[in-house]
Amino acid sequence: MLVLVAVHALAAVIAPALVRTWGRRALYLVAAVPAATLVWALAHTGQVRSGTPVVETFPWVPGLGLEIALRMGTLGWLLVVLVGGVGALVLAYSAHYFSSDDPGLGRFAAVFVAFAGAMLGLVVSDDLLLLYVFWELTTVFSYLLIGYDPAKRASRRAAMQALLVTTLGGLAMLAGFIMLGQHAGTYRWSEIAGNLPEGGYLAVALVLVLLGAMSKSAIFPFNFWLPNAMAAPTPVSAYLHAAAMVKAGVFLVALMGPAVADVAPWRPVLLVTGLVTLFLGAWAALRQVDLKLLLAYGTVSQLGLLMVVLGAGTRDTALAGVAMVLAHALFKATLFLSVGIIDHATGTRDLRELSGLGRRSPALAVVATLAAASMAGLPPLAGFVAKEAAYEAFLHGGVADRVVLAGVVLGSALTVAYTLRFLWGAFAGKPGAPTTEAHPVGWPFLAGPALLAAAGLVVGVSAPAVDRLLAPYADLYPTTGSPYHLALWHGPTLALGLSVVAVAAGAGLFLLVHRGRLRTGARLPFDGAAAYQKVVNGVDRLAVELTGATQRGSLPFYLGVILLVLVVLPGAALLAGSPWSGSFRAWDTPLQAVAAAVVIVAAIAAARALRRLTAMILVGVAGYGTAVLFVLHGAPDLALTQFLVETVTIVMFVLVLRRLPEKFSERPIRSSRRGRIGLGIAVGAVTAGMAYVAASGRQAVPISVDFPDEAVSYGGGKNVVNVTLVDIRAWDTMGEIAVLVVAATGVASLIFRRSRDLDKRSGIPGATTTTASRPRWLTTGATTRRQSVILQVVTRLLFHAIAVFSIYLLFSGHNAPGGGFAAGLVAGLALTVRYLAGGRTELNSAAPVDAGKLLGAGLFVAVGTGVAAIPFGGEFLQSALLDFHLPVVGHLHFVTSVFFDVGVYLIVVGLVLDILRSLGAEMDRQHETERSDVPAEVRDKELV
Repeated sequence: MLVLVAVHALAAVIAPALVRTWGRRALYLVAAVPAATLVWALAHTGQVRSGTPVVETFPWVPGLGLEIALRMGTLGWLLVVLVGGVGALVLAYSAHYFSSDDPGLGRFAAVFVAFAGAMLGLVVSDDLLLLYVFWELTTVFSYLLIGYDPAKRASRRAAMQALLVTTLGGLAMLAGFIMLGQHAGTYRWSEIAGNLPEGGYLAVALVLVLLGAMSKSAIFPFNFWLPNAMAAPTPVSAYLHAAAMVKAGVFLVALMGPAVADVAPWRPVLLVTGLVTLFLGAWAALRQVDLKLLLAYGTVSQLGLLMVVLGAGTRDTALAGVAMVLAHALFKATLFLSVGIIDHATGTRDLRELSGLGRRSPALAVVATLAAASMAGLPPLAGFVAKEAAYEAFLHGGVADRVVLAGVVLGSALTVAYTLRFLWGAFAGKPGAPTTEAHPVGWPFLAGPALLAAAGLVVGVSAPAVDRLLAPYADLYPTTGSPYHLALWHGPTLALGLSVVAVAAGAGLFLLVHRGRLRTGARLPFDGAAAYQKVVNGVDRLAVELTGATQRGSLPFYLGVILLVLVVLPGAALLAGSPWSGSFRAWDTPLQAVAAAVVIVAAIAAARALRRLTAMILVGVAGYGTAVLFVLHGAPDLALTQFLVETVTIVMFVLVLRRLPEKFSERPIRSSRRGRIGLGIAVGAVTAGMAYVAASGRQAVPISVDFPDEAVSYGGGKNVVNVTLVDIRAWDTMGEIAVLVVAATGVASLIFRRSRDLDKRSGIPGATTTTASRPRWLTTGATTRRQSVILQVVTRLLFHAIAVFSIYLLFSGHNAPGGGFAAGLVAGLALTVRYLAGGRTELNSAAPVDAGKLLGAGLFVAVGTGVAAIPFGGEFLQSALLDFHLPVVGHLHFVTSVFFDVGVYLIVVGLVLDILRSLGAEMDRQHETERSDVPAEVRDKELV
């Protein structure tokens, strides 16, 4: 099962490339993935039928006790069959629905198959937290599918509405899952079901879970989002809103029902909300003129019916419910796909404009009629078998069951009425209306809905065989009396009579509506859509007011608020707790006091400086003083890194400050200045106190005491700092280099304001200038009057030496101060010197590579080093020690984490190069462009 989910993920990754290569025909290849899921499920039919679930378990986060626990019983098997089978047919159908030049086809294929994989993972998850992960993945993917056309406001609005509603319900459901899992000590539902809490605790947990299920399956009061989601393409509606996404809530109710059906809130909540949804959806369907919207409201109604039947909590209603899930997926997917064909063939879905289409497209009419008859509950189709089972199940209950039965019969009559309205509107001839022109419908286009409609007929005819497949799920409920079995003919029973009554009443209701004798415009005084809009408007208003009150466009104000909170909360805790130890040592050597004094003086001077460059230099002095403290404390690696970072930071600041005014534009008034000084002192005191308390309050032995021995035995190096970064804490370093890549990309995106300007990010000769016209390295002719000949000569002497030194630091860092980060900074400084000496031309000459590709290569090397250990039985990022003898060199000790360090080196070099090209070369180019209209004599005077 996990392999199938992974295959779906892989297919989603390569689907856009396949579509670019083969066009819409690639959808047939993508359809093979859900088709393989169907074949796999059918291959396990015998095992599931015997009542033995298919189980897979894999470790996920062992430290937290989390695992990927997958379990496919009868219910899961049914949903896997539907997810795979209907998904494959819809993808094949989409190859004819979309045009070859549709720009979003590749994205559609990728997201669609990713959604199918997420839905597959959802229905086979035994771990509730894993189920929630897949649950939210279906929410995200459905958002992308519903918003397929982002240019349309209706698509964007519908996608956002579906996302907000289902995500809100999902969060409530997660809270319920956590309550159940924490009580049971496990999140595997197969184990939780036998160890449920009692009383109000369980009731609250179940109500939270039901909120998630009801929001996902569009049950009142969340029933408004599904009709709006019809802004999605028809294949999306046929899959998400017939066989997949909206079935997720139904699946969850069916999954948990055998264990919790008798708990107080479960049955009443589902019966009441389900019946309300059944009536509201059916009544709304009767007044629709868009065929797709008619089916959408009909889907809402049918989902309410499913919740009623599955929520009743008996063995016979459970059997009727899963049979209805199967029937609904078959007939509703068929009808949605048929509407898509009608829209393609005629250009409209308005039943007032369609006339005589049944004579123009008889095959399509037969397919749609077959599915519609199943929806209406006519024999010998699957819908009839399922509805008769539901009638029979409620007939043998108490008074409450009889009331529910009356509601189900009334809802079924409404279903018949809107089914007849659909058939009449789509295919009947309208008096006085011209016959609708329609393009011929090819069999490949019609094959998908035809197969689904035929499947509904086969299921109805072979009801006893279907009963044997679905009965193991129903048998999870307690059996009272003789169990019911699915069959096409049970004789002249009362349930059959109720079927006849529902069909007759529905036909009469349709005639009344059709002839205008019954108005369908009546609505409830309130609905979920209005409540949703009020909440959204209220949140928007609150956001505007809150933003206006707090986001004043003042960076000092923002920082002041943050720092004030830091002083008040942790500072108050420090004063209240007084966690001070009796001993206090000011310094280990008087030189530390001298360095600290330099840092303090530089910081105060920086705060009082009037010029930007002066303030920046003083901040750098404070940073260098901190590096001296590291040296005096015996941390050469930290000191080296601090020196290099401060130097690179100063250079970057200079690149930016040269485009800003020389002095700070405004100085705060005296009272404000005093407040800022006081806040700064308070922040420093609180931060120092927190550091002191944290360092002196440790009670347990720190894990770092073992690092020196582990660095040698496991990491193969004597430099504890470097071994920690690339081995012991390699995961932390992986996250940090990922942040560096993102930061570099962000800087480039801000500076290179147009997408075509990003080509200049490469700096490759020929991208901006030709190789023939490129000057030689640091020749006098390549200079301008702003460039120093002395600096060029010094650069000529030092550039290669600095570059070689960076390589030395890279490979010596495992046993001596250095490493990939420090080495990358040194190499970046070499490039910086080259840029300062010769400008952007020399920078491009020194590094004729794309900075983005360098960043990507470094990340690839770092990740690849971690992955390389897995095939050899190791863990991700685990190092290996290699000792071998070379004929001339002799004994060689090598650690594979060096490759990880190489990746870090490339990323740091790429980051510095990207910043030099962005804040340096590109800003130079933009400035020169802006100054191109200034007369030459004026520019010459400015240089003097």
